[in-house]
Amino acid sequence: MARHFEPRPGGGAAITFEPFETALLRDCAEQLLDLLGPEDGPEDPLASALRQGPSEAPEDPALARLLPDAYGDRDDEARAASAEFRRFTENDLRARKRSDALAVLASLDEAEPAAGSRDADVRLGPDRCRQWLGALNDLRLTLASRLGIAAEGDDRALLKLPDDDPRQAAAAVYFWLTWLQDDLVEAMMR
Repeated sequence: MARHFEPRPGGGAAITFEPFETALLRDCAEQLLDLLGPEDGPEDPLASALRQGPSEAPEDPALARLLPDAYGDRDDEARAASAEFRRFTENDLRARKRSDALAVLASLDEAEPAAGSRDADVRLGPDRCRQWLGALNDLRLTLASRLGIAAEGDDRALLKLPDDDPRQAAAAVYFWLTWLQDDLVEAMMR
């Protein structure tokens, strides 16, 4: 099991992952990238800045949780305001979430082998820590959606799942990602 994140001089944090943890994080980040979809659009910065995104919320509940409506759907006016807001912000939000997930993958690729083992020493600078926090949060939100966690406390029932419940593995990953996120925040605050 992973050790705790340790603060680094000048900011950032470091942690050592076992091979299965590295593989799990890599798989989660790649699945998040798949969920967010490919980056599309023009390469020209001006055209990219002027490109408008979708106005409809995603149909996939996990993606809708990552890209929520700004004003809810209380009435027609709120739905229209959310659609207009989404048109101008969703592409950038998706791009940031992609960038965060890619930062996790890059960090794992750059990890140094731990002395005398197959473990990976991951060292993160302050900016990379923020990207990891964003990606860990996005991964947790995605899993929470898939597991039916909609409100605080809903996750408690997952602690009592029988071993043969098909949600058991996803719940274990959800709790591990929660722990990683909390631990990274604590390391950044020290």
